[in-house]
Amino acid sequence: MSFIASMFRMPPRRPRPPIDTVLDGPRLLLRAGDAAEWRAWRTMREVSREYLVPWEPQWPADALSYGYYCSLLRRQWREWRAGRGFAFTIFVKGNAPKPVLAGGITLGDIVYAAAQKGTIGYWLGKPYTGQGYMTEAVGMVCDFAFDILRLQRVEASCMPSNEASKTVLRRAGFEEEGFAKAYLQINGQREDHILWGRMKPG
Repeated sequence: MSFIASMFRMPPRRPRPPIDTVLDGPRLLLRAGDAAEWRAWRTMREVSREYLVPWEPQWPADALSYGYYCSLLRRQWREWRAGRGFAFTIFVKGNAPKPVLAGGITLGDIVYAAAQKGTIGYWLGKPYTGQGYMTEAVGMVCDFAFDILRLQRVEASCMPSNEASKTVLRRAGFEEEGFAKAYLQINGQREDHILWGRMKPG
């Protein structure tokens, strides 16, 4: 192909998974959130508040309200449709009549071109911690990133004192890559973070 022809060649089309995409794992279902799930989301966040607050951005006064939840969903849906981020609600299959809302996981900050990467973030309700659910969810989202979005790299970060998150990332195949001072605003103040990465297999 000549240089002139290569200048006008269309770039590869970026994958655009539909917003009704469902990731089905051995014990979990992952899909985009729905406004009808607000009460279940509020309950899980409420019972887990003390556990979650030290690791998250500061909760606003209306953090558990229906209005806040709907505004969160609208932002997530916009990012999904634009291909900039993919937010999934985590449901545990279990023995209940239907899967139970247990947390959330997002693949955001999607960059194509030379970077071909995304950043993963997650939360899990206290009743479901320590059972391997988040390791499974992270693995499912990494498969989604590599196999569906055709990304080459997934990144993550966690505070040095967050032993649970470090365990999840190690078990999910991430490698510790660096340290960033005052990296993110967490619970009202800047916090140092450990940086992690996982490359597409092969």
